[in-house]
Amino acid sequence: MATEQDNDSNESGGEKERRGIQSIEVGGQLLLALGAHGRPMPLRDLARAANMLPGKAHPYLVSYSKLGLVTQEPSSGFYWLGPTAIQLGLVSLRMLNPVREATPFANDLARETGHSVALSVWGNQGPTIVYLFDAIYPLHVNLRTGTVMSLAGTATGRLYAAYLPSRLIEEFMLEDNRRLGPDIARPTDPESVQKMLVEVRQHGLSRSIDNPTPGVCSFSAPVFDYSGNIVLGVTLMGRSSSFDHSWDGSQARAVKSCALEISKRLGHQPAKT
Repeated sequence: MATEQDNDSNESGGEKERRGIQSIEVGGQLLLALGAHGRPMPLRDLARAANMLPGKAHPYLVSYSKLGLVTQEPSSGFYWLGPTAIQLGLVSLRMLNPVREATPFANDLARETGHSVALSVWGNQGPTIVYLFDAIYPLHVNLRTGTVMSLAGTATGRLYAAYLPSRLIEEFMLEDNRRLGPDIARPTDPESVQKMLVEVRQHGLSRSIDNPTPGVCSFSAPVFDYSGNIVLGVTLMGRSSSFDHSWDGSQARAVKSCALEISKRLGHQPAKT
């Protein structure tokens, strides 16, 4: 008769690695519920959010309280995340590197769409390309790592212009032509620029169609950190002939979804509607 040890020895290494402790996974739903709710909760509501009965949830909360993962408010009796959970979160945030976190998502976006993908950050001279994934076909764009993008003349630049403080952006806008030269900056009248920035905030995306590079379209989506600040831009670029440039098209949805997933990795929680 096979013993438990024999059964364990017959399991593959992958199965052993995947097998966890069910009670921890069940109890962990309480912590996830607290984080998703965003404020202290009574036992009844917390248990319901974790899909369990209050009597089942309470022993988990007692153990989590001993570890400092949850705390109970003396006045209301509501449960909230404890000091240990907060410290773990702070350590995680300090270790986060936006570009490192974004790279695999951007790589997947390039592979799934077949188009080129660029990651950008706000640098000393403005929006700067820090990573570039090539399209599966020849795409003639004057981009490389370190390229500084025009604020008004590119989808990547307008993304930062829409979400960074206006005082900072106004100063850089004035210097756009001087820094980049007229061929790259492609000056645009202020009224048109403001109209485009309103469009960016409305759609949560910036868009370029055959401009500044004829025959190339692009969408750029913002990545936000836990404090709601833009820290990264994800730009999807492709030939106009094979690129859906409608605001609700497949390319727009793909790059926006990619940016949202990266933002989640950085601790951003979208405003509830």
